[in-house]
Formats: sequence, structure tokens, C-alpha cells
Amino acid sequence: MKRDYLQQILAAQVQKRPIAVATRLADGAQSICDGATCAGEVELSADQLAEAHKLLVAGRSAALATSKGEIFLRSYTPPAKMVVIGAVHIAQYLVPMAALAGFEVIVIDPRQAFATAARFPGVTLITEWPGPALKKVGLDDRTAVVTLTHDPKLDDPALVAALQSPVFYIGALGSTRTHAKRIERLREHGLAELAPRIHAPVGLDLGGRAAAEIAVSVLAQVIQERYRR
Repeated sequence: MKRDYLQQILAAQVQKRPIAVATRLADGAQSICDGATCAGEVELSADQLAEAHKLLVAGRSAALATSKGEIFLRSYTPPAKMVVIGAVHIAQYLVPMAALAGFEVIVIDPRQAFATAARFPGVTLITEWPGPALKKVGLDDRTAVVTLTHDPKLDDPALVAALQSPVFYIGALGSTRTHAKRIERLREHGLAELAPRIHAPVGLDLGGRAAAEIAVSVLAQVIQERYRR
């Protein structure tokens, strides 16, 4: 691998940006790809770039067939991110499970009595309101946002920010009736047409009702949506 490519990979890892190296197996020619473009000796078609983008989002490496021979795309990706709004009981189960599944987990809750290191050890805690906190965190297509407070003052600003971003998953705790009221509030922000992006009630319908069971269903749905894309 060229020194310049290695430096680009290291820089991307520091910046937590996904990047890939495309290698033509027939002759070892290489290019650096960021999912939208490839620069170097190996050219990818629009369809192949789209496939490369999917692999980067999923954090996977794979071989691509081309007219000039097989190309192996080696992905270098940071962990996918899960942003949990609300340091609540369900979050105490969801957060460690998501971390074990390989997610970088961030909990946002301005209520400092809930968002404590004792309740969420080893996790990034942001004790600010979701609006400004999410601007600091950054929302990209490798991010999932889950709102669990059941409090519009906290959940709604997070949903507004998430709906205006490319995050791959948005989930919100609450009943069907609660979600209908939520959509009406989103209408005031001109975002009602984007409401179908929200998984509500959050999680796969596994039948469980306990906090830990709900956390399992949420994590399962997040993983499902990540790889479905």
C-alpha cells in the first residue's frame, strides 16, 4: 500500500470517517474510496460506488466484479453510533447491549440526577438539552437515534434534528396514540411528511413488556435497519 493511502486511512480513523481501499486483484492497482468517489488507479462505476457506499455504512469488506477483473474493497470504518435520548430505566439495559454489539453509545439527558456515571459506566454522557447536544455529536448515515424519555420537551427536539439528517434509524418510545400526537407536533415544524421514518412504537414486536425485553427489541430493530439498507 502506498504511504499516502496509509496516511489517508489514519487521518480518517482519527476523524471517525469511513474510508476504503479498492484493490484490483489482477495487478494490485489501488484507489482510496470514501463511498462517493474513488481516487487512484482503480475506477468504479456509479453502481459500484453505490455498492461501496453500502459496504462502508455496514462496516463490511467484499469483492466487486468488474469488466477489468475482481476488485476487493477493504473497509476501514469507525463504530456505528447510537444516540440515546433519556437516561431512563430502559436505557440502562439498551446502552450496555448496544456497546457489546459494537456501537459507540452516547446518552443525552439534561437531568443530571439520571445521567450519571454510576448508572451508565463507561458511556459518553451529555447533560445538555438534545438540540444543542446533537449538533455537537453530529448525525450521519451511520448513526441511530432512539428517544426514550416520553417527554416532548426532550424527545421532540431530538426527533426534529434526526428527521433533518441522514441517520439510518430513528425510534421513539410511546404508544400509537402518543405517536399520533407527536406527528401533530412535528407538523408545526413542517416535518409531518417525514414521520414515516420514525419507528414508533420503537422496537420489533417481540411481545415483551419488561424494560430489558424492550431494550432487546430496540437493538434488534436498529441492527435490522442498519443491514437492510
